[in-house]
Amino acid sequence: MNTLRETFLEELADIYDAEKQLLTALPKLVKAAQNEQLKEGFEEHLEQTEEHVQRLEQVFEQFGEKAKARKCKAMAGLLEEGQELIQEKAGDAALICAAQKVEHYEIAAYGSLKSWAESLNQNDAADLLDETLEEEKTTDEKLTEIAEGVVNQEESGEEPRKRRAA
Repeated sequence: MNTLRETFLEELADIYDAEKQLLTALPKLVKAAQNEQLKEGFEEHLEQTEEHVQRLEQVFEQFGEKAKARKCKAMAGLLEEGQELIQEKAGDAALICAAQKVEHYEIAAYGSLKSWAESLNQNDAADLLDETLEEEKTTDEKLTEIAEGVVNQEESGEEPRKRRAA
């Protein structure tokens, strides 16, 4: 049976690969998106993903390890689905759904990693992981806002709803 540290490092290598896969996939989503707000959201997340990779490298360092990737099959599958949607010209609503599947996967991974880092008394690493976790949650929320605010109505043929005051 693996120790928590071993499990942590395996999952860290997995999400490191996942983020690197995203660096390749996000420009394709930017190009495929029709809605300008969605394009900008994908571009912003691409910049964040570059920071996520750097943070993960810092976490590896804090654990005294060299950054290494372990093939993330889950992310590969999610991105393959997204690529099919792009090829099918499935529309922005479908792209948002695919992107949110990715975000939810990342939220689950970063939530576990943060918790494990805390259990291993690696508070600096936990803070870095939490920073990324919060960015992933924010990205998910922004995707929902874009979908509900404009894209879903556009693709259903309805007029976009007026935004409610917060």
